[in-house]
Amino acid sequence: MTHSETTRITIYGCGPDEAALFRELAPGLGVQPAITDAPVSEANAELAIGSRCVSIGHKTPVTHATLRALGRAGVGYISTRSIGYNHIDVEYADSIGILVENVSYSPDSVADYTLMLMLMAVRDAKAVIRRTDMHDYRLSETRGRELRDLTVGVIGTGRIGAAVIDRLRGFGCRILAHDKGPVGRPGAGVEFLPLDELLRRSDLVTLHTPLTAQTHHLLDRQRLAQLKNGALIVNTARGALIDTEALVQQLENGRLSGVALDVIEGEDGVFYADCRNEPLESKGLLRLQELPNALISPHTAYYTDHALRDTVENSLTNCLSFVSRNHRG
Repeated sequence: MTHSETTRITIYGCGPDEAALFRELAPGLGVQPAITDAPVSEANAELAIGSRCVSIGHKTPVTHATLRALGRAGVGYISTRSIGYNHIDVEYADSIGILVENVSYSPDSVADYTLMLMLMAVRDAKAVIRRTDMHDYRLSETRGRELRDLTVGVIGTGRIGAAVIDRLRGFGCRILAHDKGPVGRPGAGVEFLPLDELLRRSDLVTLHTPLTAQTHHLLDRQRLAQLKNGALIVNTARGALIDTEALVQQLENGRLSGVALDVIEGEDGVFYADCRNEPLESKGLLRLQELPNALISPHTAYYTDHALRDTVENSLTNCLSFVSRNHRG
């Protein structure tokens, strides 16, 4: 492929901010973007006709029927604008001749947000802000804790988990870590442990592992019961890593002192939507939001200007790399 050629890429599920970046970056890369705000589906797969590659968002699951429809439209490559793959059956896509790849983006977006949630959790920030909004300015009955006095367990030591560990060192806390895969760079002051031992020893646990069949409900009823009394949990990875029903029970019976969750089971169709005038069907989400010690945000940890630019640029370059490899072949 030469620079004079233009590659058409269909971009699905594209919000206004992403669309602006695609339109800014695409011409310089020799890309003609065909942009729609609708998530990819069987019904709109025909929009991809003429595109060997499509770029999709992570907010909507991709069905097998959608993948087959994309294949019929001539698509051979899907770039998902996310690190996780759990919204798409990668093996099925491969079986019908479609390669799926994720994108990388600055891990600092999620790592910074994770530390923010940790600090809010240890200072009981949700309850403090709620009282202040009601003009109740008394000190809380619950005193805050300091990170330097705590043992923090980091589950998953990939790029984001490693960035969280780097930040935690500055607070002087004890750092424990667990990862199923080979440890990349443990660094100084980090003790790697089996998962069950990490849970028993940690005052605060933060999750940074992909969602797979093996990690679904990684923190289930049994593992949640292994946590210390008064422990805290932060999750900026994927909601289904935690059994929500079991988590609510642990919060209601007082065993856990709090959680801060940027992701939750059943968030599809709820997060990123304006639900102010609609009834929510997710009982777990509703119950968590009622609890004063459960802080919820709508899957927004990744959402910074730097990370979004990385995501758009890397999605385009990954598509072009696929086209180039196949053109040569």
